[in-house]
Amino acid sequence: MRKIKLIALDLDGTLLDPDKKLSEENAAALERAAEEGIEIVPATGRFYRGMPQIIRELPYVRYVITINGAAVFDVVRQETVCGSEIPRERAVEVMERFDGMPVIYDCYQDGWGRMTQAFYDRAEEFAANLHSLDMIRNLRTPVPELKAYLKGRASGVQKIQIFFKDMQLRAQMLKTLPEEFPDLVVTTSIVNNIEFNSREATKGVALKKLAARLGIPIEETMAFGDDLNDIPMLEAAGIGVAMGNAGEEVKRAADYVTDGCDHSGVAHAMNHFLWE
Repeated sequence: MRKIKLIALDLDGTLLDPDKKLSEENAAALERAAEEGIEIVPATGRFYRGMPQIIRELPYVRYVITINGAAVFDVVRQETVCGSEIPRERAVEVMERFDGMPVIYDCYQDGWGRMTQAFYDRAEEFAANLHSLDMIRNLRTPVPELKAYLKGRASGVQKIQIFFKDMQLRAQMLKTLPEEFPDLVVTTSIVNNIEFNSREATKGVALKKLAARLGIPIEETMAFGDDLNDIPMLEAAGIGVAMGNAGEEVKRAADYVTDGCDHSGVAHAMNHFLWE
């Protein structure tokens, strides 16, 4: 069996079940791995304060890959140890591309979400479900106009997120946007969004940086995921595991396909590779 020293795990649709809960089986597997000295690293499109409390309270988690890799956060020191941002001017250009379209958008900056007030007021129209709506309402600060707000600040943007009602438009945009913005990573993490990150801000790059920082060979890492933003991490890890509920493109990028998130697929794959 291959020695594994670090396990990176996407949250929604992967470690957490459809009700956003951590199953007893998954929790027990993570605890056992941590007791054996394996680094357990949540890897999410969210910023740290937007992660579920049940994950933030896990006592053995020291590092978290956040915002699709835009920031690797040290939980103990409460600081970002590495990451990559979209330049402020480029972020404004991305947002201008969607002005006048039937979408709303936001951004993550300095570990928090911000959204134009008019978009915030229409969040219910564009949220994929009640959970998504709660996240928008509780983890975004509305500002009068987002692009104007960004122009008045010096720092870059960690992520831009576009929300769609028209799924055909979203599918069309997913095909054309990578050519329009070749300097950025265009991906998704939920059924009705598109996300932009810096080219260096992927879960895969972040995993490599963190492993190097900890002196762990990338071959001794394992990663779990279910959506397009997880593919770079699955490809970078020594063992990439796709969930049974993942799309076909994600499954093709993985070394192994486990059960779905509703059947503790993380625990089953950990048992298969670590303890059977």
